[in-house]
Amino acid sequence: MMSGIFDSKFVTDQLNSIWYGLNYTSYNCFYTFLFSLRKQGWKNIPRKGPVLLVANHQSFLDPIAVGLTACRELSYLARKSLFKKPFLDIYLKSVGCCPVDLEGVAKEGIRSTLDLLSNGRAVLVFPEGTRSEDGLMQDLKPGIQLLIRKSNAIVVPVGIAGAHEALSRDNFWPTLCPIFMDGNRGSIGVSIGAPIDAKVLADLPREDSLKLLQDSINREIIHAEHIRRKK
Repeated sequence: MMSGIFDSKFVTDQLNSIWYGLNYTSYNCFYTFLFSLRKQGWKNIPRKGPVLLVANHQSFLDPIAVGLTACRELSYLARKSLFKKPFLDIYLKSVGCCPVDLEGVAKEGIRSTLDLLSNGRAVLVFPEGTRSEDGLMQDLKPGIQLLIRKSNAIVVPVGIAGAHEALSRDNFWPTLCPIFMDGNRGSIGVSIGAPIDAKVLADLPREDSLKLLQDSINREIIHAEHIRRKK
């Protein structure tokens, strides 16, 4: 038992968890006070084992918003170009980001996600492949079904509402919605749905599988819109 405590991997994992917790606390304050973040459904994420969270993608704010809603540490995919910036690469890796050429479910993204899932991680992916231009959910890339079939991980749908208004892909500065001021533009809601058995999705024809998954995400988007701040 004592030898396990002083094992280098054990120590590293504990330090990473502490660092993740500090970031969680900081970002939770930031998103709650400045974007009036409201969230629900975190109990739908299994506490252990490989989990694939699939969400709509409205904004750069999405990964952190989902991470703050989850009940466990998440891993994320991030563009490899971000890791070339001084100190940013160290920070991104420290909070669970994995570098890939393209986000979403392209070939490299699938391979990286499978590696993370094989180690029992919970991984957030955006099966649209990129941020929506108008805030509406786009068609899912077919690679998501391949990922689900190969991983056999629990699939959890996630809906995000309001992030496009808070920071769209065309804007550099966010629109804030402080909890101490009136207004709702810039408020964010996140809803996590009930888990879906990967076998159900994997056994369906591709189009039916994608439709079932997209319908599940859209249902959570409606829930997220319902809970987010209105005034």
